Amino acid sequence: MTESIKKHSKPFTEQAEGELRPIRSFVLRQGRLTKGQERALETGWPVYGVEYQPNLLDVNQTFGREKSKKILEIGFGMGDATAKIAQTLPDHDFLAVEVHTPGIGGLLKLMQEGDISNIRIIQHDAVEVLKNMLADASLDGVHIFFPDPWHKKRHHKRRLIQGEFVKLICSKLKVGAYIHVATDWQEYAEWVLAVLSEEPMLNNTAQDYAEKPSYRPLTKFESRGIKLGHGVWDLVFKRV
Repeated sequence: MTESIKKHSKPFTEQAEGELRPIRSFVLRQGRLTKGQERALETGWPVYGVEYQPNLLDVNQTFGREKSKKILEIGFGMGDATAKIAQTLPDHDFLAVEVHTPGIGGLLKLMQEGDISNIRIIQHDAVEVLKNMLADASLDGVHIFFPDPWHKKRHHKRRLIQGEFVKLICSKLKVGAYIHVATDWQEYAEWVLAVLSEEPMLNNTAQDYAEKPSYRPLTKFESRGIKLGHGVWDLVFKRV
């Protein structure tokens, strides 16, 4: 198993004395690997894993094809949605970023079961992956589905979707590319709508919230929530 497939015990970005808390794309949490996930890591990571390195990644070479659309998946959880999207869009390539090891094992297991080959995985903080590994104007889209919301007012500086991070994403998007955020927290949806709307490099594709795009599947948790009367908000903005 590679060095990166380990439980992380501290943020990736070291905080210098006097600096504000850096944005990071994940919340540290523990989880146990199932035997199936462990086997998938052992056999799948050498094929589909990409080691984090602080230098630019050639995404075309990584996937072995140039004309496919390149989509960044930030924080894919257990991988259910990412696997289904990759199957739905076989002419797209997906660079999936997650730090939670059981989730990576889960996605690799789904990839092996579904014979999915258009996904590559980086186990690292997505903020640093964007900053250090991806060239400007290299992405056709970014998906951020159900990010940890830090919904309380006093936690607003710990939220992933904030102006500095949105500007970083925009610098990596091609003109006409999109950013798609989905959340089941209404207050966080309002926050995301406000932050994305304030970015001059982005235009909203809807009046406010978008209809769920056909490529985004319903997760089992979302389906359960809808039955209980809970809502899900999709936001889709395009780079101008």
